[in-house]
Amino acid sequence: MAEINKMIQEFERSKMQLSAIESQAQSIEMQGKMIGEALKELTETKEKKVYKAVGNILILTDTKKMEKELGDQKESIDLRAKTVKKQEEAMLDKLKKLKTEIEAEQKSISKGDGKASEEK
Repeated sequence: MAEINKMIQEFERSKMQLSAIESQAQSIEMQGKMIGEALKELTETKEKKVYKAVGNILILTDTKKMEKELGDQKESIDLRAKTVKKQEEAMLDKLKKLKTEIEAEQKSISKGDGKASEEK
């Protein structure tokens, strides 16, 4: 019985971890979309200089330089998104395995209880 309780606790912890990973994935996705939109606007503008937010101030910078910077950020965020996606898939696999193990354990306990009551 202690074995099944451990599995159930592990399952619950894994569910919480999955929730955190999914939240992180959503945040990364939003960042990626925002960067993508900014990059699109930069490529479409005819301006040679644009303002860039640095902390609490805006700094005038070269459009091409900003385009490269945002492109690098987009690559980085896309890589993070792939990594988080892999973590999410691994956690889902772990949860499926734990669920199967818990169900198998519960069935064996149920069968064991049935035999015990038949003997009496």
